Amino acid sequence: MSQDNDSDLPRPIPDATPRPEDMLKPASPPASAAPAAASAPAAAAPTTGLPGRYDQVIEQFAYDYLRDRRSDRRWKTFFRLIWVTLFLLLVWAMFSTRHHGGATTGPHTALVEVRGEIAPDTEASAELINAALKAAFEDQGSEAVVLRINSPGGSPVQAGIVNDELKRLKALHNKKVYAVVEEICASGAYYIAAGADEIYVDKASVVGSIGVLMDGFGFTEVMKKVGVERRLMTAGENKGMLDPFSPVTPKQQAYAQAMLDQIHQQFIAVVREGRGARLKETPEMFSGLFWNGEQAIKLGLADGTGNLDYVAREVVKAEEVVDYTPRDNVAERIAKRFGAAMGEGAVKAMRSMTTIR
Repeated sequence: MSQDNDSDLPRPIPDATPRPEDMLKPASPPASAAPAAASAPAAAAPTTGLPGRYDQVIEQFAYDYLRDRRSDRRWKTFFRLIWVTLFLLLVWAMFSTRHHGGATTGPHTALVEVRGEIAPDTEASAELINAALKAAFEDQGSEAVVLRINSPGGSPVQAGIVNDELKRLKALHNKKVYAVVEEICASGAYYIAAGADEIYVDKASVVGSIGVLMDGFGFTEVMKKVGVERRLMTAGENKGMLDPFSPVTPKQQAYAQAMLDQIHQQFIAVVREGRGARLKETPEMFSGLFWNGEQAIKLGLADGTGNLDYVAREVVKAEEVVDYTPRDNVAERIAKRFGAAMGEGAVKAMRSMTTIR
């Protein structure tokens, strides 16, 4: 064995005791472990990505929740603003004036509309028409009052109240009243128009129908055929008068006819008083017939043709027209409907309480 061969010499055993400076150095992985460590992230990707996915789901949920909350707050604010706006509109409508007319400085023609059926609780009720007439006459700027009429008639009581008020206001304020007929001025509507100083129509307007009627139905013969018995109990022999399920006695029929004739004579007296010598009476004048505007002028039921603008410009000589017609505002309509509903509910409740079961 050669002395120059170092491989045969015993090698010293390395000192396993760590030195202080070696303890301060980071431990480096062995070289053989490097490829495994490099490939470790690729192998571990499916498992280490799950916590990140959970975080994304939670973050998206929190975002959607906050967005929904903001959306709810916006809608709540929107609806609150809507309710506040409606409340303010109702308050404004409640305290706003009920008619278009008002005190004006210049001369003008005062307009009052008479439209639709003349009856209580309608736009052509005596209460509303008289309120408008009073405001129109009392306005110092109004030169005259024009009743623009488009009505088939209605209650003789309501028409009579308006006619009486026309007479009173004309005498009190010394102002003239003109009636302007559009489509129709019949029955109770002509009762009102007769109180005007002059009546103007269109040549095709329907005018007249000076009469009174009381209509109804009778089912007594039908009840006999069907086999239905009417059980009506009254205290007073005429309390069930004009009951459609009971026969009409000659005495009751004569009484009703006398009442209608009396109201008819009242109507005729108003027309004669209002039209005076201009009226050219014929046998059919007060029979309930009606005529067009051209014929009405010939019969003295009207004075000439003309519309509102013509009368204001050429007759009154005050071209500006101010409308005094009262109209229910929004708050009043709602209150009336609410009151009617409450009243109906109260009646039903009272009936249910008084029903014997």
